[in-house]
Amino acid sequence: MTVLLAAALSGCLSPQMSLLFGLIPDGTFTTLLSNMRGVDEPNRDKLVALEKKGDWNGIAQFADANIKIDPHNVDWWVISGYAYAQLAQYEKAAEHFKEAVHLSPDDVTAWNLLAQAYRSLGRPEQAIRTLDTALQVDRDSPFIAVTYYLLGECYNDLKRPERAVTYYEQAVKRDGEFVAAVYQLGLTYATLGRQNEFDACVRQLQRIDPEAARRLAAVPVAAR
Repeated sequence: MTVLLAAALSGCLSPQMSLLFGLIPDGTFTTLLSNMRGVDEPNRDKLVALEKKGDWNGIAQFADANIKIDPHNVDWWVISGYAYAQLAQYEKAAEHFKEAVHLSPDDVTAWNLLAQAYRSLGRPEQAIRTLDTALQVDRDSPFIAVTYYLLGECYNDLKRPERAVTYYEQAVKRDGEFVAAVYQLGLTYATLGRQNEFDACVRQLQRIDPEAARRLAAVPVAAR
């Protein structure tokens, strides 16, 4: 399943937590809910109604109330963490995602969300350790391209493009239509002065996202 990151590419690079929408299929909260077996239809309907109003605080409170009823239901921990992330309460989001991976250690998406929360707290090293665990959990997950992408982001956070590029390459290898990964790979090639590889990224984007290709093509490539 292709991971879409339209929200993260409004202007191609936007605030980190906009990526949260891209860490789930189709990038919507409704889709996140539809994949959750631990949330019944009436509760889904209430959550969707709250999301349509932009009431993330209401979603967090509703999820927390359900956690008190069923603290072993991983879905409510993910929903709550997701809501706190939207409220920019990243410490709390990380706590809830951490509980989610404790309850469901084979859920790569939960590991990715936890890592992104750590990134938003300015802890790229902790995010890297989290993502390395996700790789050990399930390298064949359909969401593992996001794991590699986030590792690339972490190493870029640490100003280490020579490490970041290898992870972006792995992300693109696993999902050739992962626009944000192709774009970031191109940017990193530009930083490293790798003109031929940069040009290949532009051509790839021209096939899947012409606007992103136009933006990338305008980036100057460093001299080697």
